[in-house]
Amino acid sequence: MEHVTAIVPAGGRGERMGSDQPKQYLSLGGRPVLWHVLARLEASPSITDIVLVLRPEDFDHCRQEVLEPGGFAKVRAVVPGGVQRRESVYLGLQQSAADIVLIHDAVRPFFSQALLARVIEATREYGAALPGLQVIETIKEVVEGRVIGTPQREKLWRAQTPQGFDRKLLQRAHNEAGSDREATDDAMLVEQLGHVVRIVEGEADNLKITTPEDLAWAEWVLQERGETMSARGMRIGQGYDVHRLAEDRALVLGGVVVPFELGLAGHSDADVLTHAIIDALLGALSAGDIGRLFPDTDAQYENISSLILLARVRELMDERGAQLTHIDAVIMAQRPKLAPYIDGMREVLAETLRVEIDKVSLKATTTEHLGFVGREEGMAAQAVAMLEL
Repeated sequence: MEHVTAIVPAGGRGERMGSDQPKQYLSLGGRPVLWHVLARLEASPSITDIVLVLRPEDFDHCRQEVLEPGGFAKVRAVVPGGVQRRESVYLGLQQSAADIVLIHDAVRPFFSQALLARVIEATREYGAALPGLQVIETIKEVVEGRVIGTPQREKLWRAQTPQGFDRKLLQRAHNEAGSDREATDDAMLVEQLGHVVRIVEGEADNLKITTPEDLAWAEWVLQERGETMSARGMRIGQGYDVHRLAEDRALVLGGVVVPFELGLAGHSDADVLTHAIIDALLGALSAGDIGRLFPDTDAQYENISSLILLARVRELMDERGAQLTHIDAVIMAQRPKLAPYIDGMREVLAETLRVEIDKVSLKATTTEHLGFVGREEGMAAQAVAMLEL
């Protein structure tokens, strides 16, 4: 399977913005500009992972304001950058073993998935590609206020990002470039090898936010698209869990002990319903699964109440600014009859999650004696959760 890494050098200061804060952390629609960039890269099915390159002094701020609220599962590495952008790209490149790398500006938040696809396809064919727009105005070459030439505008294009490269080719371009060789983008380094760089059609909205006027325009774009914080981000997750029935175990479902001759086997209390809900919540947060956070190889979780684990997930939601909108879950069990206990489970789960009870919907069903549930070998549960970020 093709591996595509997006490298985002985000160590710029942005002096032209006239702000003490780097432009990638300025608010755009209620979120940092960099958040929007990472969210679009995260949403691309073509991108395997993301390497973020930062100034060391920005690590904590970026983690608190961008990475934790965004829950970006594809951000695989965050590395300190160099003095210049070229150094930062090189350091990010060392973190990737991808087939293709995309280098994208930290302040271009409006690229489309179609643009990503065009760049990746051209990179596969040519080894190097970038998006661009043909210049439509007459360009003058000026020295000390005096026009010394008028280039043919038919040959002039405005380069954009993401720029795509065969990883080995870009590595060679960086290796062979001397420390005194100037390059305003990575494509220039590849050009200096004598390698063809293919240009594909860019997008007018794929603007690099550099000045206060650019930021004002970007705010207008978000409002026109309805993507501001007033239309807060919704995330959906699903969870599924199974436990086998066993003797000498209490049957705990949704934090409620249900009278029955058998219980569920597991490292914790084996609350299959709560486990499914936990996985649904973690899925909406892009935060892994219950096995990763609470491994069954860890003695501290032996026989632990799953409500304690659910409370810890709630704390993680709070840290990331996520609010529960709704949970819908179903328990699959042939016996016992669970209808009398459903409302009690809803109350316990809602209390643990600190939400109103009407945000927790539970159902129970049999499987008409079919499968492992029908044979009374075990129980299963499935849950869907919706969070508002």
